[in-house]
Amino acid sequence: MLPLPNPDLLLPAFAPWFDVAGLAVFAVSGALAAAKRGQTAVTLAFFALITGVGGGTVRDLLIDAPVFWVHDPRAATVCLLMAAVVWVTPEHWWRDGALAWFDAVGLAAYAVYGAAKAVGYGVPPVPAALMGVMTACVGGIIRDVLAGEPSILMRPELYVTAAALAASLYVALGLIGVAPAPAAVIAAAAGFTLRAVAIRFRLALPAYPGRDTAG
Repeated sequence: MLPLPNPDLLLPAFAPWFDVAGLAVFAVSGALAAAKRGQTAVTLAFFALITGVGGGTVRDLLIDAPVFWVHDPRAATVCLLMAAVVWVTPEHWWRDGALAWFDAVGLAAYAVYGAAKAVGYGVPPVPAALMGVMTACVGGIIRDVLAGEPSILMRPELYVTAAALAASLYVALGLIGVAPAPAAVIAAAAGFTLRAVAIRFRLALPAYPGRDTAG
């Protein structure tokens, strides 16, 4: 069996910080989904974990990398810590509007991190960008399905599009020779800005125009 590559040698130095930011924010959103339904501490912890690591788990399986949170206890620790924070704080501290802004930060960071990891494992540019989108969005999709909410994929708002911008811009900048650190900052900022504008002005993509709505 060939030795597994060392992620520390494949990923830029900024990557762990982007990973932690995405994990923390998505774990909070998962825990809140359970808290707002009056669930137990165990359910909050489960939702935090599955939301935080869901996208990264699918990514790692697809790019044939060791599943990150199984081999690094820090990931699960961050998720469980965020669940504990939500458990001990009152609901009114976590306004939906504020959570949307935190989620925008996590979305951009995780999209860039996922793309960076895929590039580090030798994935070609287009699939690498898609791995970034998957990293940023799959955890939220799992959260919504388990909570009985409409999936983010079924909403017209600019959400997946923002992740796609961040991931694809990071890959594109790398292809033209931009160093990983500035490429990551630029890409994450672009993804966050698009999501922020969408939140502020309720921007959405146009719906399918050929749908027959009569009768």
